[in-house]
Amino acid sequence: MSALDLTSILDFLEKANLTEINWMCNNSDCITVDATTCPGTLNKSALLYTLSFFCIFIFVIGLVANSVVVWVNLQAKMTGYETHLYIFNLAVADLCVVITLPVWVVSLVQHNQWHMGEITCKITHLIFSINLYGSIFFLACMSVDRYLSVAYFTNSSNRKKKIVRRCICILVWLLAFSASLPDTYFLKTVSTSNETYCRPAYPEESFKEWLIGMELISVVLGFLIPFPVIALFYFLLAKTISASSDQERKSSGKIIFSYVVVFLVCWLPYHTTVLLDIFYSLHFIPFSCQMENFLYATLHITQCFSLVHCCVNPILYSFINRNYRYELMKAFIFKYSAKTGLTKLIDASRVSEAEYSALEQNTK
Repeated sequence: MSALDLTSILDFLEKANLTEINWMCNNSDCITVDATTCPGTLNKSALLYTLSFFCIFIFVIGLVANSVVVWVNLQAKMTGYETHLYIFNLAVADLCVVITLPVWVVSLVQHNQWHMGEITCKITHLIFSINLYGSIFFLACMSVDRYLSVAYFTNSSNRKKKIVRRCICILVWLLAFSASLPDTYFLKTVSTSNETYCRPAYPEESFKEWLIGMELISVVLGFLIPFPVIALFYFLLAKTISASSDQERKSSGKIIFSYVVVFLVCWLPYHTTVLLDIFYSLHFIPFSCQMENFLYATLHITQCFSLVHCCVNPILYSFINRNYRYELMKAFIFKYSAKTGLTKLIDASRVSEAEYSALEQNTK
């Protein structure tokens, strides 16, 4: 469930000139939306156009950065060097997320309307959702993998590690697909008053339950489970590294701290807003025009801001690593001088996978 889905429902009701909607049900849990009783105090056009420019910026930066990471991984693979599998899958997931942004921008500038057909609506949402979940899950997997590699499996064979990681990557993609499928299944293109929206059309008798359920799933799978995992295992990793007498390894604590902070800053505002929207839908927060406008604006802003992680991840998890910088130098600067002494020097200075797991600190 994305912010675009939530706000498109409100836009749909507003365009239909419905002051009160009672979804078909026989109990007191019918969802009621007061859509047109609020004055138009929020300048939606200015908000949506501003966010469109912001999304275009994320698209350009994320496309370039993640494409470079994917390309460097493929080049390194061809030269016989095994890069970290999670990094590659993370870059693919982030790349697929930003590729869908131009489609969302077209919808944003049309006030969340959708004129690209129902199939495009479903496919775009499915690609966006799968890869968004995948990106978050791979970040959690990396935190666990890095700690275990340093604390327990420093002497394990690389072959076994690769097999386990490949299996985990397959499971992550399957989990991301499963989490994205229900909401995508219910997506429809709904028209009223010459306006068309791409929004979830849940069963009318249980619309409220489905809406809140999908929001809860996104919060639980997107934040409440991954963030504690990321924070816990990076804390354990930092503690393990700090016990070392190697001063260089101790400096890795700042890098570890940045992993946790970046994830928190990118995702906490959005999921806090989604939880607030759940409380509002359950009438724990009384209806008001101010809250209606606040949720509309905040859901859009926080979701767009959360996508910044697609730009930050390549820098934080790839370019900061010594191996990636070496491969990047070889690819762009020394591509046609493979036999030169400088290129051999770069090859000789590449670090091991064990070093990568310990955040660029030599564990030999």
